[in-house]
Amino acid sequence: MIPNYYNQKKRRMKNGPSAAVLRYDETEGGAPQVVAQGTGALAVKIMELAKAHDVQMQEDASLVGQLLDIDLGNNVPPQLYSVIAEVLILLEEMEHR
Repeated sequence: MIPNYYNQKKRRMKNGPSAAVLRYDETEGGAPQVVAQGTGALAVKIMELAKAHDVQMQEDASLVGQLLDIDLGNNVPPQLYSVIAEVLILLEEMEHR
């Protein structure tokens, strides 16, 4: 089967927005886990809930694409640790402002 779009930007336009939610607890010391994910209307609902509860969000299309490939409840793979760490640092700085 040949995909309709090879271009990620066109694919996002066709599928609508995407969102992934990570859970990370510094006290547990484990890896971040993917606890929610979705595209289209589900992604919009995830983002609305995040805004309603003052949860900081970060846009990174390539990271979200990789997080959507991870099964719910699974830990983020070590290859993504540095990217996730940068996002967590950015979000922590935003919270302190």
